[in-house]
Amino acid sequence: MSLMSGKKGLIMGVANQRSIAWGIAKTLAENGAELAFSYQNDEFKKRLKPLMSSIKSDNSFECDVSKEASEFNSIENMFEKLSKVWNEIDFIVHALAYSDKEELKGKYVYCSRENFLNSLDISAFSFTRIAKSSLPFMSSKGGSLLTLSYLGAERTTPNYNVMGVAKSALEASIKYLAMDLGKDNIRVNALSAGPVKTLAGAAISGARHVFRYSESVAPLKFNPQLKEVGDAALYLTSELSSGVTGNVHHVDGGLHSVAIPKQENLE
Repeated sequence: MSLMSGKKGLIMGVANQRSIAWGIAKTLAENGAELAFSYQNDEFKKRLKPLMSSIKSDNSFECDVSKEASEFNSIENMFEKLSKVWNEIDFIVHALAYSDKEELKGKYVYCSRENFLNSLDISAFSFTRIAKSSLPFMSSKGGSLLTLSYLGAERTTPNYNVMGVAKSALEASIKYLAMDLGKDNIRVNALSAGPVKTLAGAAISGARHVFRYSESVAPLKFNPQLKEVGDAALYLTSELSSGVTGNVHHVDGGLHSVAIPKQENLE
């Protein structure tokens, strides 16, 4: 039997076929999961529909996580629409983040207040809102909430700037949500992938340098592929990780474990 047979879940944040969210969705579908998707606007919907067709998924919902609860495309209204399709869900994958790309270059000290607030709202607080809104629909047996982080939450990386602060807030949220929801057997974890060539990653200035450095310094000497990230997500959303919560799981070739790389790795 497939690991995710009989499981239903929501994927939030697919931008295109190179998205980490899509790598995860594809792996979960291949292992028997029934998936629904959210999209921000019509432009993203157009990219998403062919991908959904490839895994025979029919359910998608417009959702802009920056909107107030009363608006038609808010988080809260999306779950209300989802409840009319499914009685319950078993997992959610939150792959949403935002920052003004002009502030993903240079120094963090020049971050604007507006972008700081927007970045924290969309990249971190949205996960908490989603967790709260999903509670009435989460499986009676419990479930899994999974979000995406990055090493820039733990230590500085070039030009990651306010996104590093937002991901740090997200990782702290994971721990508090894990404590709040554990009694309901709802597990809350993050997957911290190494550099992956995605649309979001390309928005960060100097991304090629980070990609090359990570590849040379990581103990396994490679950056992860979508399949490797998808396989890790399969573990974190399936019963294989039934005893795991409040955890940040790294899929970065071991890069997070390196303090000072060997000299030959820098030559």
